[in-house]
Amino acid sequence: MIPYGRHSINDDDIAAVVLALKSEWLTTGPLVEEFESALEKVVGAPCISVTSGTAALHCAYAAIGLKPGDEVITPPITFVATQATAALFGAKIVFADIQPDTANIDPQAAEAAITSRTRAIVAVDYAGHPAELDDLRTIADRHGIYLIEDAAHSIGSFYKGRPVGSIADITTFSFFPTKNLTTGEGGAVASIHPELLERAKRFSRQGLVRNPNEFKITDQGPWHQEVHEFGLNYRLPDILCALGVNQLRRLEDFKIKKQAIFESYVCELNGIKGIELPTERFDMNVNWHLFPARFDPIKRQAIFSGLRKAGIGVQVNYIPAYWHPVFSKFGLRKGMYPISDLFYSQEISLPMYSELTTDEIDFVVRNIKALI
Repeated sequence: MIPYGRHSINDDDIAAVVLALKSEWLTTGPLVEEFESALEKVVGAPCISVTSGTAALHCAYAAIGLKPGDEVITPPITFVATQATAALFGAKIVFADIQPDTANIDPQAAEAAITSRTRAIVAVDYAGHPAELDDLRTIADRHGIYLIEDAAHSIGSFYKGRPVGSIADITTFSFFPTKNLTTGEGGAVASIHPELLERAKRFSRQGLVRNPNEFKITDQGPWHQEVHEFGLNYRLPDILCALGVNQLRRLEDFKIKKQAIFESYVCELNGIKGIELPTERFDMNVNWHLFPARFDPIKRQAIFSGLRKAGIGVQVNYIPAYWHPVFSKFGLRKGMYPISDLFYSQEISLPMYSELTTDEIDFVVRNIKALI
């Protein structure tokens, strides 16, 4: 089976992890700081590492002080972690429909959804293509709310010459094995605001306060630490950071190879009736995580099943989040966000990962043409 996505591990990655295992540190040690410093050079803002992309989102919402009754505006086309981590703070999830070409949140729809309770707009960089960050930045600033970028798909992408991570108030990343680089499981939070990053870091370290200048209990010894607000343990260990440091060195190579794969698909499939291909907007430089092709909704399931039967592990990304039964109690129902619904009814993610071979691409293309 040709998977729709997979990790790439080489001998240098393995050697880096083995070296970490032989060191004096297994959990939080010097490689955590090295990984976070290397991330900062890539994304253009200071970072903290955490255990997953979901953890990164949870930390981001904690950093902005999300509380019950606050509203968070998100697109429907995303993995449900984008909404779940906000809902767990008691926030109300408000959906705004997508732009039909990128599947990213429509800035006009996002602005129309803003109320006096809105705390943040969350832009998801679907498939690796950055959302319209300048427009969203302007809207967020005009209304005095936060802009959060869920960049689980897009580390290494650039928006109008600026790296993803350097524009939104807070940006979150995922390093799951199918993503643009991996630490096995892992993620990160980046912020252009030091105070927000510090709050995210404290939440990810169980809320522990270790600075004596901040202590409220002042009659203890040098061992003392205390908690002012609850947090969780989302620390990424040295072992996984060792892999992350080496994967970051390979990120540009991964990107170049996937750009070539993207171009191969476009060259082979462009102009064929019955298939719509993803586009890269002007002034974008995309590190593609997915290749989201779109087909006639009536034929989509047959094409999906035919490709799977041929040994091509295609996927659909994603069911509109507001369809999940957990949202039914809020009065949400199918049809409320028609552009998202249409996109979902058409989408199939073709194999997209750096080690995909030319022969495998040709095999995928031949089967698509036969099934169409």
